[in-house]
Amino acid sequence: MTLADLEFDNRFTTALPADPSDVNRPRQVHAAAYTRIRPTPVSRPRSIAVSHEMLELLGLDPADADTPEFAAVFSGNAVLDTMDPFAMNYAGHQFGNWAGQLGDGRAIGLGEVIAVDGTHQMLQLKGAGPTPYSRSADGRAVLRSSVREFLCSEAMHHLGVPTTRALSLVLTGDQVVRDMLYDGRPAPEPGAVVCRVAPSFTRFGNFELFAARDDLDTLRTLAEFTLRTHFPDLGAPGPEAYAAMFAEISRRTALMIVDWMRVGFVHGVMNTDNMSILGLTIDYGPYGWLEDYDPNWTPNTTDAGTRRYRYGQQPQVAQWNLVRLAEALHPLIEDVEPLQAAIEDYATTFNRTWQSTVAAKLGLEEFRPDTDEALMADLFGVLQLAETDMTIFHRRLADVTVDAETPAGPGGIPEPLLDAYYRPEQLTAEVTAEVAEWIERYRQRVRQEGTPDRQRRTRMNAVNPKYVLRNYMAQLAIDRAAPSDDDEDGDPTLIHELLELLRHPYDEQPDQERWAAKRPDWARDRVGCSQLSCSS
Repeated sequence: MTLADLEFDNRFTTALPADPSDVNRPRQVHAAAYTRIRPTPVSRPRSIAVSHEMLELLGLDPADADTPEFAAVFSGNAVLDTMDPFAMNYAGHQFGNWAGQLGDGRAIGLGEVIAVDGTHQMLQLKGAGPTPYSRSADGRAVLRSSVREFLCSEAMHHLGVPTTRALSLVLTGDQVVRDMLYDGRPAPEPGAVVCRVAPSFTRFGNFELFAARDDLDTLRTLAEFTLRTHFPDLGAPGPEAYAAMFAEISRRTALMIVDWMRVGFVHGVMNTDNMSILGLTIDYGPYGWLEDYDPNWTPNTTDAGTRRYRYGQQPQVAQWNLVRLAEALHPLIEDVEPLQAAIEDYATTFNRTWQSTVAAKLGLEEFRPDTDEALMADLFGVLQLAETDMTIFHRRLADVTVDAETPAGPGGIPEPLLDAYYRPEQLTAEVTAEVAEWIERYRQRVRQEGTPDRQRRTRMNAVNPKYVLRNYMAQLAIDRAAPSDDDEDGDPTLIHELLELLRHPYDEQPDQERWAAKRPDWARDRVGCSQLSCSS
């Protein structure tokens, strides 16, 4: 199949009210779910990376990805006749404060493709130029943020985390000026465009906008469309079905957050406009991977003061965001009780699933409250006694034997776990004694179940990844791919290597061991590795 053969069924733009104006300037847009807008062309589009899995899902021939036509379409320079480009209109709470109308300020939906499996997949270009929702921004994206989104979207999918996907990464040939850390030092950077793919990009903020404006007609139209399109099994539109839809959104959100916590992912900017109604991870901005286990860590420099979006608070923030969505849907339901019940069920679902997930991470067959609640709580305390790499610790814990004695290192800590510590000098006698004591309690708990070491290891390695997109890995790929005076084309090969690596995060991959190691010292405080912002 070629690009021209793609079959579009643009349900969003067909069913929902459009902005009557096509004027492309910043403005308030009322009684409309979107504005039709075409991407702004770039000077020299060049495709540097694609997801072959997504090409296959869309039915595209991989050879097409190397053509100028492909780069033109997925940079925004060309629009197929069957596409219906648009920017969505939505609002949101940002860092806990009402922000009013926001909308797609640098993302333009191309339309909905019918994939080879029969599903509808929305194609969206991030960095495609200004829209009426851009406010004072230019609507562009830079290479560094685009590489991070491209890689992380696919990495999260293969980790088993609900997420939007990425089809392509295209260099624009243009420079984009950004103040990376908002410190008054703007500088030009290479521009890029990512094509994101998802069944829907609708957010909590889509509903918030119309509720805040008391535009119940548009709110109801949006709710009816969302119900019929994405939750058809919940019945005909009406208060009961809308309540059931909210309950399902709450459930999916809980499961998504559990997976974030399982793999050590920190979103960094959990505003309500960045929350998917399908329970997908959406809008990869200043995200980060928890390397040193610190529940108070946030990768977002904008959040450094309050740490609202820190790793350990993500479950609570998601619930807060769901309350905002409940408030937006209340005019259609007119009953608080089912909304409150769904919020309570969110907490129940998260807690129950998190308990069973941590039990699986420990190789246990089931969660036993009488022993495991304390065992798990103490585990997270042990991880904070010294600077401990979360991913390595959980992965190597599978190598600590129960059937036979594991060789011990200094202070009695099993040798496999020593690789997880960043600073050996922190392993004082007191620290090692506490770690060793927890390990012995863990061994005793495993013995209670009688699970052989080999079976336990297999179970643990299926949920504890060996490879994640560590922050420094993405930065290395960015540095190499960026055009320079010495290499005007840049070198995207590390993007390709990491993409292949991250397709198999739970496998051993002996030839890729270097990517399973701890963060190098040079990345500890480097911008792009430990310090990130919303700048794009």
